[in-house]
Amino acid sequence: MGRVFEKRKYKMFARYDKMAKGFTRAGKEIAIAVKLGGADPQGNSRLRVAVQNAKGINMPKDRIDAAIKRASSKDEKGLEEVVYEGKGAHGIGILIECATDNPTRTVANVRMNFNRHHGELGKTGSLDYLFERKGVFRIKNENINLEEIELDLIDFGADEIEGDDEEIVIYTVFTDFGKMQKALETKKLPIISSELERVPTSTVELSEAEVAEVMELISKLEEDDDVQNVYHNMK
Repeated sequence: MGRVFEKRKYKMFARYDKMAKGFTRAGKEIAIAVKLGGADPQGNSRLRVAVQNAKGINMPKDRIDAAIKRASSKDEKGLEEVVYEGKGAHGIGILIECATDNPTRTVANVRMNFNRHHGELGKTGSLDYLFERKGVFRIKNENINLEEIELDLIDFGADEIEGDDEEIVIYTVFTDFGKMQKALETKKLPIISSELERVPTSTVELSEAEVAEVMELISKLEEDDDVQNVYHNMK
């Protein structure tokens, strides 16, 4: 009985940690959007997307409103978006997107994690060839007939569409992100999230043990509060 309880408690704390990290990330996205374009979602498309994504992970409305209000304060420290690149064990390319009020602290932590896990922090732009920025839209599939809307989505920039009974995923090139976002809003489709993600142009296959070794580094990077997203090119 004790072991079962401990296992359930561990899972509960793991879910809480994941949720808390998601809320922190969403709050930073909101803060950056407000600083760049103001506190009105109607006139600030980036903030509108940030709020939409926060709702998609069930962030409470009062926390969203508080994040907007906090970011609007003149006393609030500004956040800087920084991207770091490096190689993990077995030559795996890793790209880290951060939002930080102290880049010196952030880069020191990122470098430390690379050094401790058989990796090396690289120069900016050294891994550009490994990743392609794409818009990735996830829509809740509420009895949507994909065949009926597929041609319209292609007209708005979709270059790949995947779907199942629960959600539809649409990929666009980086430059069509705004056009697709506006089209989905106009069609009033139930958007779960809209993200600019970095998709690997090719992948590397590793053994199970090698994957576990690289994932140790990725997990440590993701634990850092300054880190928003971590991308890699493992298969």
